[in-house]
Amino acid sequence: MKFYKILFLFIFASCAPIEKTTNIHFKESFTNSGFALIYDDKFFENKKINKKLDNRSYEIFQRNLKPGTNAIIKNLLNNKTLLVTVGKNSKYPNFFNSVISKRIADELDINIDEPYVQVIEIDKNSVFLANKTKTFDEEKNVAEKAPVLEIGIKDLSDNNTAKVKKPEISIFKYVIKLGDFYFYDSAMNLKQRVNNEFKVNEVKINKLSKTKFRVYLGPYDNLNSLKNAFNKISVLNFENIEIIKI
Repeated sequence: MKFYKILFLFIFASCAPIEKTTNIHFKESFTNSGFALIYDDKFFENKKINKKLDNRSYEIFQRNLKPGTNAIIKNLLNNKTLLVTVGKNSKYPNFFNSVISKRIADELDINIDEPYVQVIEIDKNSVFLANKTKTFDEEKNVAEKAPVLEIGIKDLSDNNTAKVKKPEISIFKYVIKLGDFYFYDSAMNLKQRVNNEFKVNEVKINKLSKTKFRVYLGPYDNLNSLKNAFNKISVLNFENIEIIKI
């Protein structure tokens, strides 16, 4: 008799509606696009940053991620990537989405005049991390012991027949993304709030799709105007304001 009861319960459970599984939520990894600050001791000395960063290391400062978090830094101008670790909590100017070491900047060939990067959090159980951690640790040990070397460029005379490929010129044009919304009314509410409470009148809404409306500022064609606009709306204390190249 017990056997039939168990069998009945099994069949009943198997026929139960699957909608209940929709209550399961998976953690979405943090990602942010913006400008990195390349570390220099002078920033610590003049209190622009409140902690030192070893310029030989693969560590970064990132205010949204916990210390010890593994992440990827991607140079969005050339798509080069590097596995890094988030260092101690640090205070640095709100305009920057991270502080990176000179070694990281060199390895990613970051343009110091346009250090546009993306920070991507990596889940500790990800396959990518499992495959890369061993190599990263070995390289990190070597890097921390090695000096940071300046790279010189050899002068090419007119007699040299070798052709040098000129780097592509990047047009400086960015917007500040305040948020993406499923509904136009939600986007409009944010636009009106920013206009009314913070007297920022250059807020725009872009319809990306039927269910995606982006609230943004810009575009800006130079770094100073971009910084000024960003600092103006930083009082909003949004969790994840992004700078997007267009």
